[in-house]
Formats: sequence, C-alpha cells, structure tokens
Amino acid sequence: MTHASTYHIPVLSQELLQGLELREGHYLDATVGGGGHSSLLLSALPTLQITALDRDSHALAAAREALAPFLDRVQFQQENFAEYDPGTTRFDGIIADFGVSSAQLDHPERGFSFRYDAPLDMRMDQRQDLTAADIINTRSEKTLADLFFHYGEERFSRRIARQVVAKRPFRTTGELADAIARAMPKPKQSRRHRIHPATRVFQALRIAVNEELNSIETFVQQAPTWLKPEGIIGMISFHSLEDRIVKHQLRAVPHLKILTKKPIVATREEIRENPRARSAKLRLAQRIPIDPLGADESDNAPL
Repeated sequence: MTHASTYHIPVLSQELLQGLELREGHYLDATVGGGGHSSLLLSALPTLQITALDRDSHALAAAREALAPFLDRVQFQQENFAEYDPGTTRFDGIIADFGVSSAQLDHPERGFSFRYDAPLDMRMDQRQDLTAADIINTRSEKTLADLFFHYGEERFSRRIARQVVAKRPFRTTGELADAIARAMPKPKQSRRHRIHPATRVFQALRIAVNEELNSIETFVQQAPTWLKPEGIIGMISFHSLEDRIVKHQLRAVPHLKILTKKPIVATREEIRENPRARSAKLRLAQRIPIDPLGADESDNAPL
C-alpha cells in the first residue's frame, strides 16, 4: 500500500498559499497527490472545504491518510482533471501540481522509472488499457522518433527509435533503458551524458501514455471558468512543455487577470532541502467580474 509519507514534499507551498489570498470557502485541488498542498490549505482556515481529485487510486489512498484530521471538510474523487465536471459548483480557488510524484517513481511496479527493472506500465490511472509497452512495441519508427523529440525534447530521437524498433519487443524498463543507452553516441561526442540517456525518452513515454499535455491544455482552458469572481487559480509545472501550455492558455481565457508576469520559482533554501523544486514554476491568475455593459475588464499583461 502507498502511504502519504512516500509522496513528494509539496513544492512552492508558501508561495502558493500567499498567491491564493486564501478566504473561507470551497477550493479545488485538481492533483491532490499525497495531500501536501491541501493539508496546508485546510490547516490555514478552519472552515475551508476542498474537493480533491486525482486519477491515481494510490495517490487518493495516500491523500485520505494525510488528510485524516480534515476528512469532514474534504470530498475525494478519482478523476482525470481534464474530464472533471463541477456542474454548478464554483470555487474560491483552484490548485494543480502537474509533476509526477516520488511515490510513482519509487514504486517499481508502476514502471515509471528505469532505476528498477519493472514492467513497462507508466499508467497513472490503472483502469486504462494503454501502457508504455503498447506504445514502444507497436508504434512505427517515425511515430516513436516524433514522440521522443516532441515530448522528450530528445535530440537523438531518430537513432533511438531506430534502435528500439530493431530490438523490440520490450517487456521491462531495464530492457528499454539498455537499448536506449546503446543507441546513444559515446560520451565524448555528446554533452548529454550528465543525465541517464533514457531520461528524456521515459518522460516522453509517460506523457504519451497518460496524454498529459492534452489533459493540461484542456484543464487550463476550462478551470478558470469554475472560479467565483476574484477567485484565484495556481498551477505548478515542472518542465517547459507544461509551463508553455499554462502560460499561453491562461492568457487566452477571457476575464482572467494574470498575477504572475513571470513564473514564481523556488528559493535556494527550498531547492537545498528539496532538489525536486529546482524545476518547479508557479503561475497564478484571478477571475475578474464580467462587466454587465460588455467592457473588457481584463488586465492580462504580456508574459
């Protein structure tokens, strides 16, 4: 069983709390994970309520454990945030942390990491059928090369895809990581040896299996409309592909005021205590009232 203690420390927590300008009311945590951010919100105000979503059943179990003191103020729902429908409910604030959790990476059976030799799974929601093995063993060489390049920003995507197709089928993360490593140039020919050669390919596969970027784009388009007037949305991303979507989609939403001209990043102290925070970026925006006369009240500054 996955326990709350195995989930990552919430990043940019104080910056998120400050940016939300908390008020008594109803909040949506679209990626509750181990419950770290929600715990801080619930502790801050005694009557604040939260609807907590996560597509990962293990994460929800961990969140229930972490938020046990507040269970009378939390509603849990296993849901992909891109498919969530709040009905007529409107929120005083919305938060989302798009990063993969430490628990998902550290549990071999989930297949997210090449640190363990495990089945090629990578499903956040294990109710779905598509796995990483399905993609790596059935997609064409060109499709795989494009996937590695666009989702992993992998410059050697074509030679990796060629090696993968030649050596498949693959059953485990270890088999795939070894094949990727053999496809890469010698370290002296590349400066990329500072990270494991499979890192970007595994990121690309995880994104593809879970349709992460499409989900984020859909969520950022919809979620601001679920806010009450003056409600604030805060979203934390962990790589440029996510942050780019958040940045541009927030700018495109009507009646939304951008509160962060540049993303908020972690302090040196936080990075020292939690290295995972080094790539985190927080963006905030506020729902503004709709002018009944039809005037545009938005104040979206260029990012």
